[in-house]
Amino acid sequence: MHAKIPPEITDPAEIVGTYAEVAQRASRLLAEHMQRQVQQGVNAPSDELGIAQSYLNLMAKLFANPLKMAQEQMSLMQDYFALWQNSMLRYAGLPVAPIAAPAKGDHRFKDAQWEEHFLFDFIKQSYLITARHVHDSVCCVEGLDEISQKKVNFFTRQFIDALAPTNFALTNPEVLRETARSHGQNLLNGFNNLLRDIEEGGGQLRVKMTDPDAFEIGHNVGATPGKVIFQNDLIQLLQFNPTTSEVFKRPLLIIPPWINKYYILDLRQSNSFIKWATDQGHSVFVISWVNPDAKLALKDFDDYMSEGALAALDAVCRQTGEQEVNLIGYCLGGTLLGATLGYLAAKKDQRIASATFFVALLDFSIPGELGVFIDEQQVANLEKKMAERGYLEGSEMGGTFNMLRSNDLIWSFVVNNYLLGKQPFPFDLLYWNSDSTRMPYKMHSYYLRNMYLKNLLKEPGGIELKGVPINISKVKVPSYFISTIEDHIAPWHSTYLGATRLGGPVRYVLGGSGHIAGIVNPPSANKYGYWTNDSKVLPETSAAWFEGSRQHEGSWWPDWQQWITALDDTLVPARDPARGKLKPLEDAPGTYVKFRLDKQQ
Repeated sequence: MHAKIPPEITDPAEIVGTYAEVAQRASRLLAEHMQRQVQQGVNAPSDELGIAQSYLNLMAKLFANPLKMAQEQMSLMQDYFALWQNSMLRYAGLPVAPIAAPAKGDHRFKDAQWEEHFLFDFIKQSYLITARHVHDSVCCVEGLDEISQKKVNFFTRQFIDALAPTNFALTNPEVLRETARSHGQNLLNGFNNLLRDIEEGGGQLRVKMTDPDAFEIGHNVGATPGKVIFQNDLIQLLQFNPTTSEVFKRPLLIIPPWINKYYILDLRQSNSFIKWATDQGHSVFVISWVNPDAKLALKDFDDYMSEGALAALDAVCRQTGEQEVNLIGYCLGGTLLGATLGYLAAKKDQRIASATFFVALLDFSIPGELGVFIDEQQVANLEKKMAERGYLEGSEMGGTFNMLRSNDLIWSFVVNNYLLGKQPFPFDLLYWNSDSTRMPYKMHSYYLRNMYLKNLLKEPGGIELKGVPINISKVKVPSYFISTIEDHIAPWHSTYLGATRLGGPVRYVLGGSGHIAGIVNPPSANKYGYWTNDSKVLPETSAAWFEGSRQHEGSWWPDWQQWITALDDTLVPARDPARGKLKPLEDAPGTYVKFRLDKQQ
């Protein structure tokens, strides 16, 4: 007797239609791929990241120490044997502790069957044991150079993550249940989703993380009302409507990273830093960077300072009539803020009254896992690509960041979209994460070489901007550094080094979570917590700072508010952006932020 087909797929015409659609799309995509291969010529795969050479170096060192290799293999076999014994005891009904358990925060094995079912528990532990031994065998090989070791560690982890049993239909209990329930409809839907993502990626697979049609910039994200009051080739400057009858005399200017869009600080109204700061009485201005094309290929770091930070500062002062402004720089925006402060210090310009750095690097001594992608060979290859088209494609940079957290930002969506056959869940943060931006060729080359490769910003006179030697130790303005303990992009030990390079008073605060969630952490959420150290002078090392720190519950935002108002809490009547000295050009969020690369395919 045949099993009853679930109601959602009982219509034979619908089933046939779905199969026909999948076949048609697959055939078309294959034909388009073959045509591109013919047009472009079939070239041997290149190794622009230097991965092959790193692994050749690894193998040479491993084979030079056969005893250590034998010890690693023996240890692996012992763990396998222990797992087999453990599993037999469990099968017999005896309570036993696991040989290997997922790390805290590893959500791949959250399904109850990974713990309760004998077979799936065995598969899980076998994978975890193998993963640990593979990683331990290559992570610290004696005599291997530092660059090769970093690449081997990173890409071995990518390989291990890719082979997790959760990523395969036959070894994932949740997928097996759904396949049985829907009689395979989930796999058919998943294949359709896969073809859709390849189509929308112009022949490349771009895994969809969220439903882009669920959001509209200016409506349910980036929706804090205001006006665009200034514009040039690189920026639009937004001023937001006040929500209090009086505001602080010093305006607040935010410099977001140009690698992403400003509305990370203005997602939902409940977690918008811009909305919150406005409600606290700040006159908030923010730079909205252009999404550049080849016409802006020769824009340099000089231009991002002069046409970005300095142009915005000038406009804020003209709009408000004030000559003292509080500035915030987020990530790359913080690096630009530090360089701008060095420039203004040399010019004896004192308009910046305070500087706040959100997860920003001024000293790149500890670049974190991003350093895997930044060495002379890779930068040279990247420069060649950028020179040909005038910019770095946004999706390439986005893919690099996603690899830093591949289980959360790649494989979880592969399972959801392609194995379970579901549509991605609407999520504002992932909508923003998918809204990538380009980098102009000349600016990005300068940034990679002078900041990451040579680490010159921390050196007195290490770089020149607009002909002025930059020395950030001459910066005397009060500064607030907020970094996050799990940050993979701007490691807090490195941001701490940057904080010690400035010449003025610094308050350093360490938040919970990572590069985004630790910053977008409103008081209403009461999450993560943060650490402070009340020492009047920053300890010499980050370890010493942390040893003397105190942990607090909730968001760091009120701590920042207390710090900045302690500098000056003078109030003036609220400033209406429509009635300032600059004529409004259009309503916030403006046009620059609305240009999406994924709509241009």
